[in-house]
Amino acid sequence: MNPHTEGHFQPLWSRDQWAGLPVHRSILSPLMFLERTLRVFPEKVGVVDGDRRLTYAEFGARAYRLANGLRARGVAQGDRVAILSRNSAEVLEAHFGVPQLGGILVPINPRLTSGEIGYILDHSGAKALILDTELAPVLAAVRGGLENLSLILRANISARHGGSSAEGGAAEADGPDYEEFLAEASPEPFVYPVDDEDHTISVNYTSGTTGRPKGVMYTHRGAYLNALAELFEVGLNAGGSYLWTLPMYHCNGWCFPWAVTGAGAVHVCLPRVDAARILALIEAEGVTHFCGAPTVLITLATECPPGFRFARRLTIVTAAAPPPPAIIQRMEEMGANIIHVYGLTETYGPHTVCEWKVEWNNLPLAERARVKARQGVGYLHAPELRVVDEEMRDVPPDGATLGEVVMRGNNVMKGYYRNEEATAQAFRGGWFHSGDLGVMHPDGYVELRDRKKDIIISGGENISTIEVERAIYQHPGVLEASVIGIPDPKWGEVPKAFVTLKPGAALSAEELIAFCRERLAHFKCPKAVEFVEALPKTSTGKIQKFVLREKEWAGHEKRIH
Repeated sequence: MNPHTEGHFQPLWSRDQWAGLPVHRSILSPLMFLERTLRVFPEKVGVVDGDRRLTYAEFGARAYRLANGLRARGVAQGDRVAILSRNSAEVLEAHFGVPQLGGILVPINPRLTSGEIGYILDHSGAKALILDTELAPVLAAVRGGLENLSLILRANISARHGGSSAEGGAAEADGPDYEEFLAEASPEPFVYPVDDEDHTISVNYTSGTTGRPKGVMYTHRGAYLNALAELFEVGLNAGGSYLWTLPMYHCNGWCFPWAVTGAGAVHVCLPRVDAARILALIEAEGVTHFCGAPTVLITLATECPPGFRFARRLTIVTAAAPPPPAIIQRMEEMGANIIHVYGLTETYGPHTVCEWKVEWNNLPLAERARVKARQGVGYLHAPELRVVDEEMRDVPPDGATLGEVVMRGNNVMKGYYRNEEATAQAFRGGWFHSGDLGVMHPDGYVELRDRKKDIIISGGENISTIEVERAIYQHPGVLEASVIGIPDPKWGEVPKAFVTLKPGAALSAEELIAFCRERLAHFKCPKAVEFVEALPKTSTGKIQKFVLREKEWAGHEKRIH
């Protein structure tokens, strides 16, 4: 019997479980969102995933089955459960099922190499893994070294969208079929009584400047507040339909798995970004909202014919790189409302929003787009945002003086998992240091200008230039190398390598790119290579990347895209 469909909802967390807490206070956790929606909208379709449509009652029961099934297989409070999959109902179920048993979710980017995935699984100590069978061959190369991984649930996800099931991909991926695993588990509601809202709910790995990914810890409290803030900023409610163009593995999909569920809106899953499919789903499913990198907007603007307008008002949230004002203007001409946000993995995704002011509506469209391209102000629940110099002093709000963007508040990470040194460095001076350089405008709005960290953001994906350089240095003919991001009309920026060769060495750009593709995820590899006699350096021998960037970004309004 499911209490959510019997007419009277019974809270899953009893009063006894709140014993000892002040009577006016309860623990903040995004698990509350599902419980409310199961009470209010049990028979409403909540998830659309290919040919699968789930009501919220069905979705909730599957999340309970996942929690109960994992518990029966020995997964307990604090254990890490990883998921390696593209956007799917299974990933959404994991966002509730795993924390319902007190576990910690570890979403993994499916575009990473076997070695990178193996490192994340090993470093996190993941005890269980939910695996899209299409990705089984990626896991096979590293499975033998993962001593902690005792359970793999095979989910035939990609096949729902016309992909390959890869069922025979690797014996190392043998384990229970996901659907059979759920069918054998109890559907009885089970939610672990969270006794501390600062407990870790998820660990999200991001590429750092060292080239090794760091595990960013999110808490129940942070996830709850960030999900609420997303609903407030984008205006999503029960009448909405949210299209998953943003990867769910990226910052837990900016907390939208929890937010959309809490609103009682519809999740529309999309495993791969495809312009034609996006447009078809917007029409067929009545999509009202989606999030995506500027490259998604560029793709839509390019694919849609002149004069095209969406059938209904569409709210698009964009981040990862400052969107070109021309693209903002084009999308608004098509009938979309663009919300520009900025953040990092360490801030659960967005920390700032270019909060719109009614007086800006009177500006010419091109000027409105330029204003909207700024990163803006802190979210409602996290307004603490500064631009500071090396001594942590605020730079003048003149729109010209560069400083580092620092922030603190409810949407800043708990810390880096198993990396106290990096955590202390990130929070020096009591503020989280973004590594991004920007200016503060007289109206209090931040605008990014350059990057302090050597990170390239290409189509929404973080690429460590140091990691790429390490791969290049493995080639026996390379003497020195420096990698920067260069402008790209589709991806915002892409890696370019500047290389000096050892005496007598002969190497083409094509050969070096192919060499890198054998060692790195393809999206991380240089898209261009320039061989030079010498790299620009300081008097102490440090390569001056800013000199290379100035040359490549000459004529562009920003050096960060």
